[in-house]
Amino acid sequence: MDLGLNDRVYIVTGATRGLGLAAARELVADGAKVVISGRDEKRAADTAAELGPNAVGIAVDNADPAGAQQLIDAARSHFGGFDGILISVGGPPAGRATDNTDAQWQAAFDSVFLGTVRLARTAAAELPAGGVIGFVLSGSVHEPIPGLAISNGLRPGLAGFAKTLSVELGPRDIRVIGLLPARIDTDRVRELDELSGNAEEARARNIAAIPLGRYGTPAEFGKAAAFFLSPAASYLTGVMLPVDGGSRHSF
Repeated sequence: MDLGLNDRVYIVTGATRGLGLAAARELVADGAKVVISGRDEKRAADTAAELGPNAVGIAVDNADPAGAQQLIDAARSHFGGFDGILISVGGPPAGRATDNTDAQWQAAFDSVFLGTVRLARTAAAELPAGGVIGFVLSGSVHEPIPGLAISNGLRPGLAGFAKTLSVELGPRDIRVIGLLPARIDTDRVRELDELSGNAEEARARNIAAIPLGRYGTPAEFGKAAAFFLSPAASYLTGVMLPVDGGSRHSF
C-alpha cells in the first residue's frame, strides 16, 4: 500500500528516543522528510544523522513559546514545505494524586499541556489544506494508570482539545488525530515497570492484561503513526487510536 508520504514534510517533537523516534523512522522509511526535535542539541543532530539525509535535528523544548515557529521555519528552510506535525512529549513524573507537588504539576502543565497546545495552535495557522496535526497521548485518556496521577490529569484534557481542534480545522481540510499507546517496549515503559520494585513481575502482570499477550514494539507504534499521518488516512479526523494490543476494556 502506498501511503502517499513521498516528499511530504513533517515535524516530530520528542523524536530523539522512544515513540517519537519510532514514528520519525517509519515516516522516513516511507519517503517523507522530517524535522525532529529534542532538548539536547547533540542528541537531536546525531539521531537525524542516523535517520539519513531526509532528517534534520533541532534542539527545542516544547515548553519554549518560540519553539513551535522555529520548527516550522526549519521545515520550510531545509525541505521547502510543511505538511504535518506529530507532537510527542515526554511523560510527566510518576506519583500518587496525594503526593505530587504544585511544582511538579506546574512544570508538567507548561511542557505536556500548554506546550502541546501551543505547538498545535501554531501549526494550525501555518498548515495548508491536506495537512495533519497528530498527538501522542496515552491509554490514560480513557483509563487512568495507577501511579501516574499527573499524566491521568493532563492527557484526557489534551484529547478534548484535539477533538475540538478537529472540528474547527475540518472546513480547511486539516485533520487532527491522536494515538493512545499503552505498553510499548520503550525506555519510558521499562522505567515505569522498575518503579514497582520488581520490573520482571510488573512486566509479567501487565502482559497478562494484554489480549495479544506481549508488549508492543516501537516499530509497531511507528507504523500506526505513519499511516494516521499519511494521505492514505485522508478521511480520518477527530479520532483517538488505541495502540495497545487490545488493553482498553471498552470498544
